[in-house]
Amino acid sequence: MTDHQKLVKDCLKNNPAAQKQLYGLFADTMLGICYRYTKSLQDAEEVLQQGFIKVFQNLHQYKNEGELGGWIRRIMVNTAINYLKRKPRYQLDLGFEDTQLHPVSNYEPDVRLNAKDLLNLVRQLPPGYQTIFNLYAIEGYTHVEIGKMLGISEGTSRSQYARARGLLIQWIEKHSHNDKKDVYGR
Repeated sequence: MTDHQKLVKDCLKNNPAAQKQLYGLFADTMLGICYRYTKSLQDAEEVLQQGFIKVFQNLHQYKNEGELGGWIRRIMVNTAINYLKRKPRYQLDLGFEDTQLHPVSNYEPDVRLNAKDLLNLVRQLPPGYQTIFNLYAIEGYTHVEIGKMLGISEGTSRSQYARARGLLIQWIEKHSHNDKKDVYGR
């Protein structure tokens, strides 16, 4: 029996020390995931708490197949999406337009950004773009899966992803252009 299997078994027995240990093992990582979908740390913490309530309520469904962290991650992503759908301040910006597909460019700007800077740019995207970008580019969901999760068409998911990617490329190019200027603005 692996450490995680024993921990799950102890949590299912309502052992508070085991529940605290499980939370401690995954909370920081999962907070980062929640933060990618929200616009504030306070919202991310709320999603994290709601997500862990679901984890503990549904832990009996975990079958020790695949990594425990991956199972918890899926719960956090779904909790974040449901949170965005329920909160009025996100609902206005979460609207997805059913529009023509925009081809995704293969253009890759020659820029060196660290992960933190890139994640900060992603967080500046409108919530709808940000959600689809996170689901597709970071979480690895397909556009068909995203469409089902968000109640939109596959084409809308593709279009919104292309728009998000286009905005990021523009911002990265601007960032790159500003970094190349010398102290005199040349």
